[in-house]
Amino acid sequence: MFADLRPALIVTRREVRDQFRDWRIIIPILVLTILFPSLMTFVAERAVNFVQDFGANLIGERLIPFLLMVVGFFPASFSLIIALESFVGEKERGSIEPLLTSPLSDFQLYLGKLIAVMVPPLLASSLGISVYLFTIYRDLGWLPETELLVQIVMLTFVHALVMVSGAVVISTQATSVRAANLLASFIIVPMSLLIQAESMVMFWGLYNSLWWAILGMIIISGLLIRTGVGHFNREELLGREIDVLNIKWSWNLFFNQFKGEAHSIVSWYRREVWAALMRIRFSTFLMTGVLVAGFFLGVALTRTFPIPDELISLNGAEGRLGEGLDNLSILSTRGIPIIWFHNIRAIVLATVFGLFSYGVMGILVVMLPFVVIGYFTATMIKIGIPATTFLTAFVLPHGIFEIPAILLAGGAILAIGGRLAAPSDGKKIGEGMLYSLADWAKIMVGLILPLLLIAAAVEALLTPQIAIRIFGG
Repeated sequence: MFADLRPALIVTRREVRDQFRDWRIIIPILVLTILFPSLMTFVAERAVNFVQDFGANLIGERLIPFLLMVVGFFPASFSLIIALESFVGEKERGSIEPLLTSPLSDFQLYLGKLIAVMVPPLLASSLGISVYLFTIYRDLGWLPETELLVQIVMLTFVHALVMVSGAVVISTQATSVRAANLLASFIIVPMSLLIQAESMVMFWGLYNSLWWAILGMIIISGLLIRTGVGHFNREELLGREIDVLNIKWSWNLFFNQFKGEAHSIVSWYRREVWAALMRIRFSTFLMTGVLVAGFFLGVALTRTFPIPDELISLNGAEGRLGEGLDNLSILSTRGIPIIWFHNIRAIVLATVFGLFSYGVMGILVVMLPFVVIGYFTATMIKIGIPATTFLTAFVLPHGIFEIPAILLAGGAILAIGGRLAAPSDGKKIGEGMLYSLADWAKIMVGLILPLLLIAAAVEALLTPQIAIRIFGG
C-alpha cells in the first residue's frame, strides 16, 4: 500500500514546491492569516467588555471559541482557489500534459494533487489559530479547554478537507478556471450555512454535538474523494474543451430511462417500477434503520428539551384534544389536497437537498417527522397516555400508507447519493444523475404519489375521527 503512495507523494512534493514559489499565493495567505486573527481578537475583546457592562458574561465566553473556529475557517476558504485550479488551471496553462502522460495511475495522480492542495489551507489555518490563541491569552487571559481545542482543530481540518475535496472534484470536471470559480459557490454557500449551524451549537454550549458535525463532515469528505477518484478520467480531461447544456439530450435520456421498454401501465409497473425498486432495496433497508433512529432521537430529546409540567397534564387533556381536533377545518375533504401537496413538497425538497449532499441533507428532512413523533410519544407517556394509544389515534391510521411512502422516498434519495459517489458502467456524473433521477421518478409517480394521496385522505377524514373516539369529543 505504501509503495503505491510513493508516486502520489512525488506529485505532492512537486505541487507544494510550485505553490510556495508563487508569491501571489503565499503573500495573500500569510497577510490574511496574520491580520484576521488579530482582527478577531480585537472583536472578542470589545465584545467581552461590552457584554460585561450588562452582566451578560456568558455571551462573551461563548463568543471567543466561536471566533476561534472562524479564524480556522477563514484562511482555508481563501485557499480554495488553489484547489479549484489544481487540474483545470494546469490544463489552461498547458502544463498538465506531461503529468497526465506519466505512468502514474489515476488514483495516484488524483491523490497526489489532493494532498498537495490540502497543505496551504491547513498551514494557514494552523497559523491563524496559533496567532489568535496567543493574542487572546495575552489580552484576556483566556485558554480553551483541551476537548474544545481538539474539537475546533478537528473542525478546521474537516472543513478544509470537505472544501478542498469538493474543489478538486469541480476542477476535474470544469473546462475553465472561470467555470470552476463560478461552481465554487456550491461549496462556499453550504459551508457557510454549516458554520452558522455550528455557531448556534457553540452559543448554546452544546459542545458534545460538535463531534457529530465532525463525523458527518468526515463521511462527506470521504464521499467527495470517492466521487473524484471514480469520475477522474485523464483522457476526458485533455479532450474536453467546452461543456454545452444540451437540454434536449438530457430530457430524452431521462424520459427514455423513465419509460423504459414498457408499452402499457401494467408492463411499466411490472418491469420498470419493479426494477427500480430492486435497485434501491439496500438503501431502503438503510432508511428503515435511519427512521427508527430518528424516532428514538425524538424520545431522547424529551430529556434535553422537556415540555414544562405546568403546560401538560392528564386532567382534561383528552377532552381538550378532542375539541381541538373537531374544530380544525383542514380535517375534511378540503384538507386532502393540502396535506397531499405538503407531503409531496417535503419529499421534493428532501430530494433537492439530497442532490447536493449525497443524500445526507435529504435524509435529515425525511427523518424529521419521526423525530417529532418520538418526541410527542415520550411526552404523552410522561403524562400517563400509553404510547400505543397515542400512536393508534394519531399516527397508525394514515401511517400505514405514509410510512412506506417515506421509506421509498428516502431509499431513492440515498440511491442517488450512492450512484454519485460510486459511478458504474463508465457513466459521467451528469449521466449517472439522470439515470438515478429517472429511477426516483418511477418510484415517485408509480408508488409514492398514490400512497401519499391515500394517506392524505385517511389523515383528513379517518384519523381525526379515531382520535376523537379515543380521547373524547
